[in-house]
Amino acid sequence: MADLSASQRSKIRRLSQPHEHTPDEAGGELNIVPFLDIIMNVLMFVLATVAVTFTTTIETTPPSSGGKGPRIVTESKSLNLTLFITNDGVSIKAAGGSIAPGCEGIGPGITVPAKGTDPITHQPVLDYKAVTACAKRLKDQSQDFKDETQIRITASNNISYRKIIEIIDAVRQTDNGEQLFPDVLFAVPR
Repeated sequence: MADLSASQRSKIRRLSQPHEHTPDEAGGELNIVPFLDIIMNVLMFVLATVAVTFTTTIETTPPSSGGKGPRIVTESKSLNLTLFITNDGVSIKAAGGSIAPGCEGIGPGITVPAKGTDPITHQPVLDYKAVTACAKRLKDQSQDFKDETQIRITASNNISYRKIIEIIDAVRQTDNGEQLFPDVLFAVPR
């Protein structure tokens, strides 16, 4: 193998030295792949943790044109039953307001109080027969409610899945097979 000349060694040395790229050369490109990875991770996190937003409506009677008293609004004749399962029992709300304790008219309080707490699971012992009886009593109050099949159920965070299923079974039908509210909708507590 022949030795290299001085000019050849100088050229090899010059070409092997690292040098800065100018902005118009390929070395100045921005690698955006890591940036896109971060954006996708943030986007997935936001989508997974976004809270469902509910809007609340306030029923009002708007004034009539001409300002001669309130306009008459006809109310829908539906029960709109909602059950709230808590550690204290089951609170029932209908279109007319909250159902009083013992399923006796409209009023504040827990409609069907819990019968105590299970010593093993520390969960409330709910009175399913009383919930069924109250749902039947409310449905039987008017002929307008006979065809209604929907009910909304909401539970506190610490209520077990089993309790929710047992409440669903209690409001779907009576012990003798009479249909009450077979279409169950789940609601999120506000």
